[in-house]
Amino acid sequence: MGSNQTWVTEVTLLGFQVYPALEFFLFGLFCLFYTLTLLGNGVILGLICLDSRLHTPMYFFLSHLAIIDMSYASNNVPKMLANLLTQRRTISFVPCIMQTFLYLAFAHTECLILVVMSYDRFVAICNPLHYTVIMSWRVCTVLAITSWVFSFLLALIHLILILRLPFCGPHEINHFFCEILSVLKLACADTWLNQVVIFAACVFILLGPLCLVLVSYTRILFTILRIQSGEGRRKAFSTCSSHLCVVGLFFGSAIVMYMAPKSHHPEEQQKILSLFYSLFNPMLNPLIYSLRNTEVKGALRRMLYKQRHV
Repeated sequence: MGSNQTWVTEVTLLGFQVYPALEFFLFGLFCLFYTLTLLGNGVILGLICLDSRLHTPMYFFLSHLAIIDMSYASNNVPKMLANLLTQRRTISFVPCIMQTFLYLAFAHTECLILVVMSYDRFVAICNPLHYTVIMSWRVCTVLAITSWVFSFLLALIHLILILRLPFCGPHEINHFFCEILSVLKLACADTWLNQVVIFAACVFILLGPLCLVLVSYTRILFTILRIQSGEGRRKAFSTCSSHLCVVGLFFGSAIVMYMAPKSHHPEEQQKILSLFYSLFNPMLNPLIYSLRNTEVKGALRRMLYKQRHV
């Protein structure tokens, strides 16, 4: 380390470098999206907790997805909104690293929960007679806890590898939050090990789960096509298409972000991709599930009817 190098104690998040008038517009737009994210996922979570008809494995995992989406958005969006209203866009290095850690942990957890949800649908449609035995509450609890614990441990590995690096500048992150690839650019040492672990984690946590989801839904599709009842076929398609929409949005944007050659998407495009799975996905998930799921819509109607007659 040269004597002219200084350690990073705080960094500036450059965010969206646009005109001030556009910043106010983006603040209003993103604030609306964030509010819808919290409201939509909160409603889904509340319905699942309060309506006994939704106390099934599928909705148990959906409640975890709602918690993840609210946490995921709350980790990134508030600081982004604050930076759109002020010229001082700094963040201390320790909170920045914590933001990176939580962002990775919640992202990994969402990947695994989506895989577990696809397995749940596979068992429900392909092995309906054994569904209650295979997807017992004990199994569901173990799968959920394992997803959370493993994801936080994997994020902790990334955190340890980041903290071993010397950070001495530059003092600017060209992003709206402390995204891991942007944080690594602050290091004044070789980050090849970090890059290798990130790529290996992407293969394991993105490509691996995506392949499992695709295999599950290929089997599900063949099973659905053999269902004689038109009502049963329609219900199965409705439930599975909702989950596939969520899977496609999340995995697609994440794979493009972390596994496509970096020359194919410059930094401004990376911000848009990050915004997509940090804010848009968490906002769209409850809409997808509520609009395409008759059980959720039925639970909402019952809850509104009950409130109206209290």
